[in-house]
Amino acid sequence: MKPKITPINVEKVMRENDFIVSKTDTKGIITYCNEIFLEFAKYSNSELLGQNHNIIRHPDMPRVVFKLLWDTIESDKEINAYVKNMASDGSFYWVFANITPVKNENGQIIGYYSVRRKPNKSTIDKVIIPIYAKLLAEEKRHNVATQMEASGNLLNNLLTEKGISYEEFIFSI
Repeated sequence: MKPKITPINVEKVMRENDFIVSKTDTKGIITYCNEIFLEFAKYSNSELLGQNHNIIRHPDMPRVVFKLLWDTIESDKEINAYVKNMASDGSFYWVFANITPVKNENGQIIGYYSVRRKPNKSTIDKVIIPIYAKLLAEEKRHNVATQMEASGNLLNNLLTEKGISYEEFIFSI
């Protein structure tokens, strides 16, 4: 069960050469995390192993972003995304994440591998935060049954206006 943590407005910024690494099973349960992950998440290895990766989900993250992530990796494709995570003390840290399916010798997906690095601060401030705020506001305007569809439509409209796919957008900013 995810502990109740109150977000605080304290940011920890990744160093240029940091890489946060984790592996999960197909349900998002953490099976491996490196020392830098432990440092930024402010959990011990034993506190993270066996927990759902959403233990570090920050409430400022729109749900539709995670739906997009899961839909993509479950369809055997990798994805890149900007993610705001929350540490055990309520502080936060931004990452640029690459998530890739892990397969067994028969080609079946058996888990996911994620490598996160320091994102560009200007991109976060000028592009990601405003878009995520719009998506989150759209989700809050709707009930649980319709909020994902509503924010998904908003995201698709933003991409359509730019005339690019999600992947093209992420790599263009």
